[in-house]
Amino acid sequence: MKYAFIETQRTQHPVRKMCRLLNVSAAGYYEWRCRLPSVRERSDGVMRNAIVRIHAASRKIYGRPRIHAALREEGARISPKRVHRLMKSANITGVSPRRFKKTTDSNHRLPIAPDRVSRAFNVAAVGGINRTWIGDITYVQTREGWLYLAVVLDLGSRRVVGWSMGKAIDTKLVVDAFLDAVGSRHPKPGLLFHSDRGSQYASSEYRALLDRHGVLQSMSRKGNCWDNAVAESFFGSLKSELGDPIWETREIARAKIFDYIAIWYNRLRTHSALGYLSPERYESQLPIAV
Repeated sequence: MKYAFIETQRTQHPVRKMCRLLNVSAAGYYEWRCRLPSVRERSDGVMRNAIVRIHAASRKIYGRPRIHAALREEGARISPKRVHRLMKSANITGVSPRRFKKTTDSNHRLPIAPDRVSRAFNVAAVGGINRTWIGDITYVQTREGWLYLAVVLDLGSRRVVGWSMGKAIDTKLVVDAFLDAVGSRHPKPGLLFHSDRGSQYASSEYRALLDRHGVLQSMSRKGNCWDNAVAESFFGSLKSELGDPIWETREIARAKIFDYIAIWYNRLRTHSALGYLSPERYESQLPIAV
């Protein structure tokens, strides 16, 4: 405590005089002072604490790029290389998306729509929201059996605008997801809807549904998973960030997936394709007329 007091007063009074008055060794004070963290070390400590805080707030998901973007958003001047070094020293790692098994059943003779998207997935190229939607299906495992998830994403903001879950991978699953999206977004006629060649999307019921809403259908080319890469990327993130466990019941899995989509992914999780904004925040910055 005496050395700390001398440190605070060293610019006002001679060090040796204070040491003599406090009955401490000047050599001992200078040895203590040499052990103090440097300015760089103190700065690293502050940045490391901020990195730990951001990582915890991200549900321990964010890696270096998103943590770096969050720090810059807070006004910190820090390089990606330094963020990587401090993450390593704090034993922090991000979660990498996992590959997932396709559920597509394209072995059918139903009508196939042409690929009208042609991998034009760039957000700026889409030109706004409610212009191109994409749909896909995946599943999660529970001790009660599979739970299937169908989603509809807006390619213009990467936002999940509709989804449905059920015990069966049938046309009703994708119909319910589309109707959920229509109910929340109210798109104008002329919307483009892109999916894989799955029988659910090629069914007469689904094609009639799109026709009733003035939606133009688009489908991936046969056997080409990259043609629906945005949906696959979303499912990869969902699986890895939820930990891809075997849930005890379907209801537990439903609750976890709902929380992931509605609370985390749409509102809070930053997206590299959106300049490290969340889909909701990105949409809030778009012009009103879109």
